[in-house]
Amino acid sequence: MCGTENRTQLPLASSASGCSCCSTEASSEPTTAAGTGAVEFALDGLTCGHCVQTVEKAVAALDGVESASVDLVPGGRSRLLVGGRADEAAVREAVTSAGYTLAST
Repeated sequence: MCGTENRTQLPLASSASGCSCCSTEASSEPTTAAGTGAVEFALDGLTCGHCVQTVEKAVAALDGVESASVDLVPGGRSRLLVGGRADEAAVREAVTSAGYTLAST
């Protein structure tokens, strides 16, 4: 490392509150993502970019959905953000039909 190291010390999130990007406590109940108006779902079974594309395409095709994006966590719970008016049952069916599952607690 060329003899010098520039690292910025960042505060860690409290273990009591956790954070949305690495919390292991995910619910199958949709939540509204802060500041975006998107509804957030937890997903199990995604392992690669192809999985992400498959889910995004299936959910984006639903009536009322303006956007669908997945934050992939291989081997863990990924996060699906759905913008627009998404019916939870329709999202669940689209994800299941694509071969994946909404996470349950």
